Amino acid sequence: METTQSRDGTPLAHTRTGRGPAVILVSGALSTGATLAPLAAALSDRFEVLVYDRRGRGGSGDTPPYAVDREVEDLAALIEVLGGEASLYGISSGGALVLRAAAAGLPVRRAAVYEVPYALDDADAAARAEYTERLTQALRDGRRGDAVELFLRLTGLGEEMIRGARRSPMWAGLESVAPSLAYDDAVLGDGRPPREALAGIGVPVLALAGGAGAPAMRAAAREIAETVPDGRYAELAGQSHMVEPGTGAGAGGVLRRLT
Repeated sequence: METTQSRDGTPLAHTRTGRGPAVILVSGALSTGATLAPLAAALSDRFEVLVYDRRGRGGSGDTPPYAVDREVEDLAALIEVLGGEASLYGISSGGALVLRAAAAGLPVRRAAVYEVPYALDDADAAARAEYTERLTQALRDGRRGDAVELFLRLTGLGEEMIRGARRSPMWAGLESVAPSLAYDDAVLGDGRPPREALAGIGVPVLALAGGAGAPAMRAAAREIAETVPDGRYAELAGQSHMVEPGTGAGAGGVLRRLT
């Protein structure tokens, strides 16, 4: 694992594999670069792939106070590691960060995002606002487990499954990155698609959704594709929000379209 520094001095842990056009994979909530390692391996015969721990997670550091712009600067630093230009692929809230980076004018060749969880109606936006308030309070009180539970409920996970997750060996790892849930929440803003920013993106964007997932995710992906000037929409057949690595790399050449 390598380390590079972001503009504010935060160390960013990352790994590179493969040869070819440069691609950075950006993970979503409660995940680290290791989550995307299987996808990186699947792409390494066609791309030079960089996976990294977003700030506040895994081997990367953190520098308060948090700001979304700092995560955009993290991507700028990693793009420099790859020679000054790269394509980006972000999953879930990581996709929202990718769109922010593209809108900010980073040297991005192309971008792809998978199931960015934007809210398209008032009910979803209200649920997002309530989540933000309760998450902020839980983290302020040091109740990391409760913060993780709030997020899992937001994703639609049932109470029995949440109780099972609390008893599982993975729970400690989830609690360790729980503070970064506030970062993912900030990247999504008020939860609605940032239409003005999307309309200003000057690179091609492929917005993806799983064919077996929630209809709201497909609607959000279509909204992205229709708002970005050079946007396209595609579905991954049979996939839900937890997309399989091989399918993320294939499925009609999803990331092949980033070349």
